[in-house]
Amino acid sequence: MKTLVCIKPGEFEYREMDAPLAKPGQSIIKIRRIGICGTDLHAFEGTQPYFEYPRILGHELAGDLVDMDQAPGFQPGEAVTIIPYFNCGICIACRNGKPNCCTSIKVCGVHVDGGMVEYLSVPSFSLVHGDGLDHDQLALVEPLAIGAHAVRRAAVQPGEFVLVVGAGPIGLGTMESARIAGGEVIAMDINEGRLAFCREKLRLLHTVNAGAGDVMEQLKHITRGDMPTVVIDATGSLRAINNAFQYLAHGARYVLVGLQKGEIQFSHPEFHKREATLMSSRNATREDFSFVMDAMKRGLIDPTTYITHRVPFGRVKTEFASWLDLKTGVIKAMVEMT
Repeated sequence: MKTLVCIKPGEFEYREMDAPLAKPGQSIIKIRRIGICGTDLHAFEGTQPYFEYPRILGHELAGDLVDMDQAPGFQPGEAVTIIPYFNCGICIACRNGKPNCCTSIKVCGVHVDGGMVEYLSVPSFSLVHGDGLDHDQLALVEPLAIGAHAVRRAAVQPGEFVLVVGAGPIGLGTMESARIAGGEVIAMDINEGRLAFCREKLRLLHTVNAGAGDVMEQLKHITRGDMPTVVIDATGSLRAINNAFQYLAHGARYVLVGLQKGEIQFSHPEFHKREATLMSSRNATREDFSFVMDAMKRGLIDPTTYITHRVPFGRVKTEFASWLDLKTGVIKAMVEMT
């Protein structure tokens, strides 16, 4: 089968490999769609933590089930997606219902080879029924679930102001879930094109360009002087993460979805006097996947609006680098497999 391997930062190579064989507890999927996410882009750049080369990228996946073992209720030929965080099932996190932060987690396309292949073998416990959604929709469940998990961590309440910093795909999904939860969402980014997308496609009333004007004054105006009670970072930018501490209302919660390699720095007195809460949000759970799929079926989220670029598998090598350039207008690139 044909595969695409990231052999080192900035370099892909197509290779022929043997198709996977059925093994106990594993299922084989014929890949139909691969969404390109920030993790893939960072891996290509060489800035992704917890990463080793060579690696086959891809974890936003949809396909058709070919073979399976220990997958009750699943049928050959049905459309599926996967929860791409392969957990051990026995560690403290798994025992406490948090498989998304398993101590020995293996994320597909990060710690183990991912879905830029014709056929992929995955643990059967990771399978998710397509439930009537098409391949495009299924490939977008995972990134939207990341945002849903962050909003659930933040326990967003109706009517409170939720500032989401970063209007990339993960940030957009976070905004969608915060809106569904009843939050007054404020989108912040330095890219005016992405902020326009928030206004036009997500119909958000509040957007802030972090590179233009006095950000604090803009936030005070929007929140009537209170500042946001929830701030969620979806940039992974150390500068953005550190800056956002000043945007917290007293009693606010700050959730970090974006990930980077550096050390966070903030004023302890300023943080302390607010009695603020700082938390991370890693991956997502089956509950979050179910929430997103239900929202899609109810028409609360239209994931297809995110797809700005489509490319056949054979052209990924030549076009991938262009998706790092925001001037291309890329929100979500979708790879199509025949």
